[in-house]
Amino acid sequence: MAEIKHVDLIVGLEIHVELSTRTKMFSRAPNVAHAANFDAPPNTLIDPVVLGLPGALPVMNLAAVETSMMVGMALGCSISPLSRWDRKSYFYPDLPKNYQISQYQLPLCFDGSVELPPITADGRIDYEALTTEAAKDLPGKRIGIIRAHLEEDAGKLLHEAPGGFALDPPGSIADYNRAGTPLLEIVTQPDFTSADEVVVFCRLLRNICRFVGASAGILQRGHIRFEPNINTRLTLSDGRTVKTPIVEIKNLNSFKAVKGAIEFERREQPRRWQADGLELRPGAKTTRGWDDARAETLLQREKEEAHDYRYFPDPDLPPVMVDETWRERVRTGLPELPLARARRYMLEFGLSAKEAAAITDEWEVCSFYDQTVEAAVALGVQRERAGRLAANFILQSGAKRANELTTAEQTILPSDLGISPGSVAQIVHLRAEDKIGANAADELFGLLCRGGEEFVESGDAASIESIARARTMLIVRDAGALEGWCDQAIAANPKVADDVRAGKLQAAGRLVGEVMKLAGGAADAKSARETLLKKLGQA
Repeated sequence: MAEIKHVDLIVGLEIHVELSTRTKMFSRAPNVAHAANFDAPPNTLIDPVVLGLPGALPVMNLAAVETSMMVGMALGCSISPLSRWDRKSYFYPDLPKNYQISQYQLPLCFDGSVELPPITADGRIDYEALTTEAAKDLPGKRIGIIRAHLEEDAGKLLHEAPGGFALDPPGSIADYNRAGTPLLEIVTQPDFTSADEVVVFCRLLRNICRFVGASAGILQRGHIRFEPNINTRLTLSDGRTVKTPIVEIKNLNSFKAVKGAIEFERREQPRRWQADGLELRPGAKTTRGWDDARAETLLQREKEEAHDYRYFPDPDLPPVMVDETWRERVRTGLPELPLARARRYMLEFGLSAKEAAAITDEWEVCSFYDQTVEAAVALGVQRERAGRLAANFILQSGAKRANELTTAEQTILPSDLGISPGSVAQIVHLRAEDKIGANAADELFGLLCRGGEEFVESGDAASIESIARARTMLIVRDAGALEGWCDQAIAANPKVADDVRAGKLQAAGRLVGEVMKLAGGAADAKSARETLLKKLGQA
């Protein structure tokens, strides 16, 4: 057998996004993917339609259709003027009707594309490159979107009793809470050639779905499930090229798993070909699962082809007809997408790539930031300075406290701390006016997170400033007091003072710190430094 000289990776993606509508796709039963129902007890979010009982008829969820249109538009898809519902027939215990309502021949969204952003050496989005003039003109890598179609999710089989206990007698429990959940399946072209490209796309898609309000996007809850279809092109020593059979990895719900599964298959598929000689052909596709503990994929079954599902039009549902008026009304609801926001934040506010990435990584934080900036601008803070200071408070004062409260069970964001964007804007205003120092501003931020907001009337800047004044947080502008603190600091630190007199200006920082300590944080650090240098003959 000829030797393998080179291996090219080929990956396409199927992504299942559970939409966070209030009710299910074809019934008024509550939706488990909606935040109000995350922890509902098993089999409590069901009705006759979900269970497929005789005489129960499905009715289409309009919100799910419009949300899917928005995701499709964000992915550059065309919206079909006519799409149709089909029945996908197969038997499995978590599918109560023995068929799934889906879209086969006429999907809602089709023929789109996404341009991957530049990627760093460690596999992350290169946000810095987004702001360069060259980046705007260089063509990025195009990932084709074949289709994005709507369907209903299946239920879930539990192989353990609640609490992780073994079932007695052994068996499985069927929980139909998830059955009927609106599910948007997005199918890409096999345009990915590395695991890093796939992970970057998955991160982008998750953020897009969260920004347009399509899904909560909590991967641990299965709100988004990634299924890479992987094979390789082998270049042989005799000049031939062969393709290995496609392997579909099912139900991955973490970026780490996506990367690990793809890299494992890239290593293993050439070895399998050397062992069995199997090449890409109809019927050779298999599905595998990912074992995170063993860091390997495991064979599950041969993959069905489309004809195995016996698709036919659903007789109970009319087609979806989207006219231009409806389509454009949905398009006007599209928000600014994450990458565009990150680029704007860097160009408009001078944020670093790291800061812009952190703000746009979570929709709630991004929305909180935008509201804070607008509120600060309304108070008279110059826009660029408002954006800069708001980022500092949210990513430093806010993130520090959020991290302290985060547990293994619950992630706390800066937007979850109880302080409002308006109150952060008031602190931004105080800093912009040099009325409060950095340390005092951080302390005030923490006070408002711990319930101080209940003493503040909505939008009342004077109330927050009065809290800062009552707690001696405001900067003292008394020149005589500042002179006295500087004299005390010099007298208490003669060696440091001599170093400054000798030209070692960096030593002045210790004296400034002493002044701030004597002033209880109420002095202005910049003014203190200027006064100290003047007194020590270095002004």
